Amino acid sequence: MSGDRLRTILAELSVPGAPAARLCDVSTRLIGVSGTGIMLMSGDVPQGSLCSTNEASALIEDLQYTLGEGPSVDAYRYNQVVHEPDLANPAVARWSAFSPLALSAGVRAVFGFPFRMGGARLGAVNLYRDRPGPLSDDQHADALVMADVVATWVLDVQAGAPEGDLGARLEDGGDFHSIAQNAAGMVSVQLGVSVTVALIRLRAYAFSHDRALNDVARDIVSRALRLE
Repeated sequence: MSGDRLRTILAELSVPGAPAARLCDVSTRLIGVSGTGIMLMSGDVPQGSLCSTNEASALIEDLQYTLGEGPSVDAYRYNQVVHEPDLANPAVARWSAFSPLALSAGVRAVFGFPFRMGGARLGAVNLYRDRPGPLSDDQHADALVMADVVATWVLDVQAGAPEGDLGARLEDGGDFHSIAQNAAGMVSVQLGVSVTVALIRLRAYAFSHDRALNDVARDIVSRALRLE
């Protein structure tokens, strides 16, 4: 029953002042997967990772931010659950840049669950497994409830933050790529394009030069690099 699932999850999260990382830890343990990441998004642009449980889930989050593709991005963009139970042999080929890199890190299955409040889309919960195979019906149901809990948690924390700022508990332990956002703003002004297009240009440059997005962003901000 969804009510029982909700009570179980809330009991696990009942520690006063629980950090964002606990959301990912509880999700991984209760749903029974190898790892969890939670990505916040605005428009069609990933804002960064709220939390991740291990190196593989952190890599999944970073790849999606850098490349602009993957299960969380699609779940958010299309407002629907995304299942890829066999990343090495997908029924439909997708994520040409993301998949090889995720597979090399030992990721075999990925699942994206969008979270929202009313009509406001906020981001997506990404689950991964180190072996191929679909989620069970119970795991799927638990993930849906977890996505709702994450949405409520994010809005509750953000409600207490100064206007225009992320709540401290959102930032604590998260990876919001602020240097990349700053660099995108600079590129936007330099090239006369939107910030979204500027971030796409940054991602393309980082990927084509086999560099981390944040490293490219630091070069932009320090004016060691200028995109033409």
